[in-house]
Amino acid sequence: MKKKLIFIDGSAGTTGLQVASRLSERADITLISLAESDRKLAHKRADAMQQADVTILCLPDSAAIEAVALAEGTPIRIIDASSAHRTASEWVYGFPELCEGQSDKIAQARLVSNPGCYATGFLALARPLVSAGLISPHQTLIVPAVSGYSGGGKSMITAMREDQLPPYFDYALGLSHKHLPEMTKHSGLLVPPLLIPSVGMFEQGMLVRLAIPSNQLAKKTTIKEMIEIFDTAYSDQPLIKVHSGDDILDLQHSGRVAADGLAGHDGLDIFCFNNPQTEQFLIVARLDNLGKGAAGAAVQNLNIMLGCDPQIGLNLNWQSNF
Repeated sequence: MKKKLIFIDGSAGTTGLQVASRLSERADITLISLAESDRKLAHKRADAMQQADVTILCLPDSAAIEAVALAEGTPIRIIDASSAHRTASEWVYGFPELCEGQSDKIAQARLVSNPGCYATGFLALARPLVSAGLISPHQTLIVPAVSGYSGGGKSMITAMREDQLPPYFDYALGLSHKHLPEMTKHSGLLVPPLLIPSVGMFEQGMLVRLAIPSNQLAKKTTIKEMIEIFDTAYSDQPLIKVHSGDDILDLQHSGRVAADGLAGHDGLDIFCFNNPQTEQFLIVARLDNLGKGAAGAAVQNLNIMLGCDPQIGLNLNWQSNF
């Protein structure tokens, strides 16, 4: 079988290194490499893109836009891991589990935009609830979330390791995080959620939460019914695991969910909790911000575009590390 040629533009960045790590040992793929002196030369990058079966952009937004321009008018297939094209109409949104048929769209697409890490966790929770009519499209959802410091790239990783940052902090205090447009568009909501992102003193992992009083639900529901909504949405999705039964009891007993519990993993956990007395729900998505939230998602999308098993090259060794 002829190997597929893959070019990672931005292979020296945090996400690029993670993508390369997942692809470098695969027998079905050959990575196109550029000399360090050529990595910023447009004609060298354009040549690599022309050779590749798929190019993966692991670049800042402005550089990703420039890279896409190099491929204009060609059949070059691209996965963009930046936030530059996540709401663009000519791009397919690269969250295969979003809804029925989304994976087929990715398989046929020339241009695929990788979701943001916060957006991945949020959409995994919000989209099924909106689709089931449990949450009104006009509702403003409040979304507290925390990510490992690797989400800030090399500069934040260095700053955190050199003790230049506090152990935990909120950011995007202007309430205009760059993931909000895709979170709104692809959830089915008509108003942006209120995202409260934080960074903690751990390298990889994240929690994205929905805290919902029952009086904000469109109809009365039980925790069992809510879990069934997620089970129905993800029953045939091997990268998303909906926890129930003993798992939830264990978590309630321990009183904690580890934000880094899926570090190095390419899947996503969903946990549902409630207090019947106060009629409040807490729904939690857990993932690795560099796994299902970035590089793992890019490899999953690549597999789909190449017609491979979507799980090839991914770490899906589920363990109960709560």
